[in-house]
Amino acid sequence: MYNKTITELAQGLRSGEFSSVELTAAFLDRIKQHSGLNAYISVTEDLALQQAKAADARLANGDAELLTGIPIAQKDIFCTEGVKTTCGSLMLDNFIAPYNATVVEKFNHAGAVMLGKLNMDEFAMGSSNETSYYGAVKNPWNTNTVPGGSSGGTAAAVAARLAVCATGTDTGGSIRQPAALCGITGLKPTYGRVSRYGMIAYASSLDQGGPMTRSAEDAAIMLQTMAGFDDKDSTSVDTPVPDYSAGLNNRLDGLKIGLPKEFFGEGLNSEVAATLETAIDEYRKLGATVTEISMPTLKLAIPAYYVIAPAECSANLSRFDGVRFGYRCENPADLSDLYTRSRGEGFGKEVKRRILMGTYALSAGYYDAYYIKAQKIRRLISEDFKKALSEVDVIMGPVTPSTAFGIGEKIGNPIEMYLSDIYTIAINLAGVPAMSIPAGFAQGLPVGLQIIGNYFAEDRLLNIAHQYQQVTDWHQQAPAGF
Repeated sequence: MYNKTITELAQGLRSGEFSSVELTAAFLDRIKQHSGLNAYISVTEDLALQQAKAADARLANGDAELLTGIPIAQKDIFCTEGVKTTCGSLMLDNFIAPYNATVVEKFNHAGAVMLGKLNMDEFAMGSSNETSYYGAVKNPWNTNTVPGGSSGGTAAAVAARLAVCATGTDTGGSIRQPAALCGITGLKPTYGRVSRYGMIAYASSLDQGGPMTRSAEDAAIMLQTMAGFDDKDSTSVDTPVPDYSAGLNNRLDGLKIGLPKEFFGEGLNSEVAATLETAIDEYRKLGATVTEISMPTLKLAIPAYYVIAPAECSANLSRFDGVRFGYRCENPADLSDLYTRSRGEGFGKEVKRRILMGTYALSAGYYDAYYIKAQKIRRLISEDFKKALSEVDVIMGPVTPSTAFGIGEKIGNPIEMYLSDIYTIAINLAGVPAMSIPAGFAQGLPVGLQIIGNYFAEDRLLNIAHQYQQVTDWHQQAPAGF
């Protein structure tokens, strides 16, 4: 059952081959068996079995949806009513959310079963899932390597078959990068396509939730549930949601693919580059044409991002002050001591680093020199994407410069860690959709191919990914022992 797709499991549930309770219990046992990966922060066994019983009743009554009874998991950044929601931080270790995020509510309405909450870099700040208060997550392909971040728990859980599918969030590559390092499919939708209500904010103008699955077909099913306008989210875009599964089988004859020369230069591992060239050749066989393009502002994405994102993080995390909710220091001497010690003890090193960077960039005398200039660069990057996507249908390239690196290898070097997202950050600054799909292996570890599309063209990206997955089997590969 662990290797079945959402559609296959849904058919099994409807035919009576197995019940949702049986399916859920099997996954719960599997999570216990592979707890060493540290993919889950919380396993909601009682809630999952309760939801599974309700799903079986819906199935018996004939009013089930495609996701009814399917065991999924939520990244621990989405508020879940009555369940601990930590964001991977000591600051929220005792926080029980009083309401559901819109994304969680949508899955509950569809009848999905929540197995638990997944580990993540603290407040989504990291590229390796090593900044979590609950410890590093291990990559199931090689447990001495990182799964990527910040949605590393999600990527590891899906790759190791500890959930059928799961949610992630992407601020600068945090869906696509771990998806690539763990050999699964991950989609970052257009900014505003998926509600951010109840998704604990890191950088509000960049954060976006999305599906992490084994295949593009499953991602289409998940996104169908997640997407849509939400009047509780001021950044939600009121635009119709298409049927993401309807066009999966469309042919790719005449597809125009652009390869930015800036993506294939110095810094890209040669084995990763060769693997990607082979994947792109498959698209040529499927009828696509490939041309080199240039996007000169891409080299400015890293410095612009690491001004804008920390600035927004500095503002968003000011609410965690030890007064209303979350961690509070013991025996504070006065209000100032309460603030200072609660934040100093409650936040980890990387979060404090980014708060300090952001506060500096927003301070008097530096706001114009750093923050405003970074926003101007952001506009130039957006214009570069608009120009490129007026000439080609999609842009393709690497997701990461290399395969998964060793646990502890980069954690002491923030700059080297930040460069792990060099190919993904520009997409968030522009707000366009992008996805990572498994494209092969280098050095025995998964490689992801990044596909970037125009605004609200998720259906086209899913079609392009699905057609590749019809002629390859990289997305069906499982780590040894899982």
